[in-house]
Amino acid sequence: NNKPTSHNLASAVTAVENAAELSFGNEFDSDIQILSNAQVAVILQMSAQNALVRDEELHDVYKKTQKYVERFNTMKNPEKEHQELVDELDNLQGALTTFRKETEDGEEMELHGFEVAALMNLVQIDTMVEEAASLIPSLSRFPESAVDEILDLIRNTMIRIVSYGS
Repeated sequence: NNKPTSHNLASAVTAVENAAELSFGNEFDSDIQILSNAQVAVILQMSAQNALVRDEELHDVYKKTQKYVERFNTMKNPEKEHQELVDELDNLQGALTTFRKETEDGEEMELHGFEVAALMNLVQIDTMVEEAASLIPSLSRFPESAVDEILDLIRNTMIRIVSYGS
């Protein structure tokens, strides 16, 4: 009996997707940009302000999503202008996306889009290499010094964002 069942299909999907091994479904094969909570929060805030100007009411799902990303957004400063925040987040995402590290055998390693967003979502100013690798297991393929460089990029951006105006 070779008929596909829901169990077989679920097993096939599970086997394909594994964040620790950076194995994702077909949706991630295309050239997509994965957003961090901070980026989504800024987009939703700007959209909510536009809705207020147009006297439109926000849907409950919209409000819940906004509340969620705000709760888990580690890169925020209410005194910072939206565009400055967008620029900082875009610059960080660009720096992480273009980060390259050469291995001893000459292979060039780079961060996956999933890792970029996960790092932007999970890293705090005091996050250490071991903690980052336990939160995002796929980072263990990088040498500790490379992960520390990555964390420095994030720390420096976070410091610029949270210390603005103080």
